[in-house]
Amino acid sequence: MAVTVGASRLDLDAVRRLPAEARPLVRPGAVAAGVVHLGLGAFHRAHQAVYTEQAIALAGGDWGIIGVAPRNAELVRTLAAQDNLFSVSTLSAADRRTRVIGALAGVRLAAADPQAVVALLADPTIRVVTLTVTEKAYQLDPAAGTLRPDPELVADLTTGRAPATVPGLLVRGLLARAAAEAGPIALVSCDNLPANGRRLRGLVTQSLAYAGAPQPAVDWVATQVGFPGTMVDRIVPASTPQTLVAAQRALGVEDLAAVAAEPYTQWVIEDDFPAGRPAWERAGAVLCADAGPWERLKLRTLNGVHSATAYLGALAGCETIADALALPHLATVLRRLIAEDVAVSFVPPAGVDVVDYGEQVLERFENPAIRHRTLQVAMDGSQKLPQRILHTVGDLRAAGRPARWAALAVAAWIRFAQGTADDGRSLPLDDPLAGRIRVALAAAPQTPAGAVDAVFALDEVVPPEVATDAEVRADVVTWLTALHRHGVPATLAAAS
Repeated sequence: MAVTVGASRLDLDAVRRLPAEARPLVRPGAVAAGVVHLGLGAFHRAHQAVYTEQAIALAGGDWGIIGVAPRNAELVRTLAAQDNLFSVSTLSAADRRTRVIGALAGVRLAAADPQAVVALLADPTIRVVTLTVTEKAYQLDPAAGTLRPDPELVADLTTGRAPATVPGLLVRGLLARAAAEAGPIALVSCDNLPANGRRLRGLVTQSLAYAGAPQPAVDWVATQVGFPGTMVDRIVPASTPQTLVAAQRALGVEDLAAVAAEPYTQWVIEDDFPAGRPAWERAGAVLCADAGPWERLKLRTLNGVHSATAYLGALAGCETIADALALPHLATVLRRLIAEDVAVSFVPPAGVDVVDYGEQVLERFENPAIRHRTLQVAMDGSQKLPQRILHTVGDLRAAGRPARWAALAVAAWIRFAQGTADDGRSLPLDDPLAGRIRVALAAAPQTPAGAVDAVFALDEVVPPEVATDAEVRADVVTWLTALHRHGVPATLAAAS
C-alpha cells in the first residue's frame, strides 16, 4: 500500500521534520511499558492509544503500550519499521487534523511467538491488558454469554501447545502470572459486548474450569485480577490507500500505518484497577462505578442503528453509511427506531436524553469525510445483532411493548444473509456462523416465513424469548416480505 516511491518513511528520525502540531506527545522508547493491548487494529490506534498517550503526557507514568496483533504480520512489520509510530487523522466535513501517536512501546505478533505474549502477561511491569479483538474472538455465545469453545480453543485449554486463541493466551498468561507471583492486573475489554467486563470475567473463569486449572490459581485470579467494564465510541473506518495518501500530504513523510477517524470520541471506564492505571480521565475519559447504562446507550442507540443502516444500505446498493443516510425516508425510519423502540427499552445514564443522543448519532453517520463502508459494518452479524438489536427486542417485549422498528433491522439482516441486493448483486456473508446460516436458509422453505423460522432456530444468536414470540416473528416476516417484494426504497417509503 505504498503511496510514493522513494518517499521518506515515518520513524523517529523523521519526527523533527514533522509540522509542530503533528508531532507525538510521547516519544517511543522514552516511557516503559505498563500496558499490553491485544488487537492492534485501526480502532485501538485511533482510540485507546490516543487516550493513553495524552494521559502519559499530562500525568506521567510508565504506561507505554505493547501492541499485540493476533495475526496481522504486515502491520507488525510496518509499525516496527516506523519505530512504533503511526498517525491519526481526525476528519470532519470542514477540517482535517493529523497527528503522530507515540504511545506504542513495542509491537508483537501473537501467531509468530505466542509464548512471548504469555511471558508479557506474566511480567510484573505489565499492570493493564486492554482488548479490541471483535466480538467473535471471545468465543462466547452472543446470546447467553457462555463459553463456546471451538477445536482451537479446546486445544489451547487442554493441551500443552502454544496458545492460538485470545482466550487461550489470556488463560495461559494468567496462570503464568499466578505461578510467578507477579502481582495483580486488570483485563479491560473494549469490545462491543454487553457487560463486557463481566463477560470477560466469565470467559476467563469458564476457561480456567475447562482447562482444569489448580484451585490456588483459580483463587488468585478471583482476587488479583480486575475486569472493569467499559464503553468505547469513535467511528474508525478501515484504512484505504486514500487514507495513506492524505496522511503523507499532511505529514510530509510516508505512514503505512495511518488511520483516520471522526472527531467524536468517548471512553467510559469502571475504575477497577488493582495495580494502577494511566490517568485516562486527564485525557477526557469518564471513570465511573458502573458503565452499564453508558454501554446500553451506545450498543442500542449507536451500534444498533449503525447495523440497521448498514444492512438496509447494502441491500439498496449504498457503498458507505453516509450514502445510506441519504436514502429517502431512511433517516425518518431510524428516528422512529430510536424514539419508539430504543429509547423506551432501557434506563439511560443520568442526564442523557436518548432521542437527543440519537440525533447526534445520525449527524455523525452523515459525516461525508468518514467513508465507513456498509459491508464493513455488516460483518459478523450473528455476533453483533444480539446486543445491538435483539436485547432491545427482548426488553421491549418483556415490558409488553411492540418492537416494530427493531424487527425491521432483524429482517434486513436476514435479507442480507440471503445474499442478494435489491439490484441482484451478490452480497458477502462475512460471519463466523456463515456456514450454519447458509445451510439453515437453504434447507428452509423458500419463503419469508421459512427464512425467519430458520434463523430464529439459531439459538446461539436469537434468545429463546425472542425466537418464540409470535408477535416478533410476525413483524419480522412482514418486513422481510416487503423487502423481498418491493426493495428497500419502497419499503422505507411505505413505512415512513
